[in-house]
Amino acid sequence: MDNLTELYCLVDNFCQVFEPLWEQHLLTTGKKQRRRTASLSLSELITLVILFHQLRFRHFKTFYQEYVQVYLRREFPSLPSYNRCVELMPRCFSALFAFFQTVKGQCTGINFIDSTCLAVCHNRRISRHRVFVRYAARGKNSVDWFYGFKLHLVINHRGEVIDFRLTAGNVDDRKPVKGFCQKLFGLLVGDKGYVGAALSEELTQQGVQLITPVRRNMTPPKRTAFERYLLQHRSLIETVNDELKNLCQIEHSRHRSLNNFLVNLMAGLVAYSLAPKKPKLPIKVNYPSQSLAT
Repeated sequence: MDNLTELYCLVDNFCQVFEPLWEQHLLTTGKKQRRRTASLSLSELITLVILFHQLRFRHFKTFYQEYVQVYLRREFPSLPSYNRCVELMPRCFSALFAFFQTVKGQCTGINFIDSTCLAVCHNRRISRHRVFVRYAARGKNSVDWFYGFKLHLVINHRGEVIDFRLTAGNVDDRKPVKGFCQKLFGLLVGDKGYVGAALSEELTQQGVQLITPVRRNMTPPKRTAFERYLLQHRSLIETVNDELKNLCQIEHSRHRSLNNFLVNLMAGLVAYSLAPKKPKLPIKVNYPSQSLAT
């Protein structure tokens, strides 16, 4: 979805339903508080942060000052300064998270799970880093050590993100799996980081069959031809991770607050979910039986 008007209408229709419900659930202290009306509406703010990821800009400052303020003055007549826009961003996090629930993919019975690192600074600057000192942690991926968070993703065979979890960088990949499986059924394909008899047995009781490669000291289980096909094409979720990090820009080291880091992450996931083309497997699904497309 690249059309600005179409994107704004989609977001605005959602916000017209979301904002009254959000106002009903806000807690009050009983004291009268001043609530300034922002120059950008919630719909406009969400549209801008999603558009930033859709247009593949690397820096939000460049996007806002050299594109939005120059070419989109007619579409956004009440644009604030760049600093004020950054201050307003945390206001849209809850709405962005709720909006993601309406555009995310659905479980098809063929699911892939993986985690990817979100480094918040270079390894040489870990000792001097202060922004995420209470939340981030040192972790290790298949390449090197990093300092930051882990994004745990579950996608279907069409490349659509079904659900996600964000944890510190030192959390085991198997720990967040239980939270995913409440909405899953069918097959769940993962890498060797998800190997574990206890986890596999627990997922089986919930109606999910975990399929992973085996380690060298393990006896290979009997696999059907379809299960072997899925293991051979587990790179699908690696491609999704790569698009999120390198095209949707969910990973960079320029964040100066936790709130805007979360807004950037959610906007990137929403922008990916709205993309018309995603990596996918050529499979026709008729669960519980699956057949490869000819």
